[in-house]
Amino acid sequence: MTTTPERARVQPPSEHPERGPVETVTLRAEADARPSRIPRWALKTLSPIVLIALWQVLSSVGILEDDTLASPLTIAQTAAGMWSDGTLQSAVLTSVFRVVVGLAIGLVAALVLATLAGLFRVGEDVIDAPMQMLRTVPVIGLIPLLIIWFGIDEQPKIILVALAATFPLYMNLYGGIRNVDSSLIEAARTLGLGWFGQVRHVILPSAMPQALIGLRYALGTAWLALVFGETINATSGIGYEMNKAREFFATDIIVVCLALYAILGLVADMIVRALERGLLSWRPAFSGR
Repeated sequence: MTTTPERARVQPPSEHPERGPVETVTLRAEADARPSRIPRWALKTLSPIVLIALWQVLSSVGILEDDTLASPLTIAQTAAGMWSDGTLQSAVLTSVFRVVVGLAIGLVAALVLATLAGLFRVGEDVIDAPMQMLRTVPVIGLIPLLIIWFGIDEQPKIILVALAATFPLYMNLYGGIRNVDSSLIEAARTLGLGWFGQVRHVILPSAMPQALIGLRYALGTAWLALVFGETINATSGIGYEMNKAREFFATDIIVVCLALYAILGLVADMIVRALERGLLSWRPAFSGR
């Protein structure tokens, strides 16, 4: 920040009438950097547009064949056809249902376990060690057991998503609770807040930023787990359509399904960002320069 002086004249104090007027200097802050002439939304969309255009050019000149990777124009036509016959809507609704239900189960489990382990030493002794061991087990490796235990219907897919979402949220919420500044707890105790008041007004608000980071990770791992779950013994969903297209080397349908996963993940991340702006409005943060 740069400052420019503004000079002003003020009257002398009444107890010293013999003095002349005193000259003061007022500092006015000005931004160093000028605002960009290109809007941020234009900069964000420029690189994807250039990439897609380059992709189309390489496909048009024959460098990229359809058997290797379909062109963006072909993919757009395929997506329009899948939308017109209802395949796209059915697959999206099925996959979103699995993620929402599995994510809800994982969030409840993570919130309960992380709160007990973070607030109580006995909870930490009982819960944290098993969670630390289980989080290192590849969730994808549990698919055979889930199929044996729950069959090939919706239960193993939803449980797989729930397990994938539980551990990131647990780790971040538990770490957020344990990293609360102890001086804040002492200040709350000095002001007369009881245990539940300290948890409500100090511990949980302080842990909220870390918990929302865990929620973003949980959403990403939930969609990743769904990709594997829907390609194994599935009869509907985006992954099922992608797996069926693989058998016929239909790269256009495969890319459409991958694009759907990416778009749905982006929408979920935007929802979490909106929650951050609402829940953390009291906490000013650095937003870049």
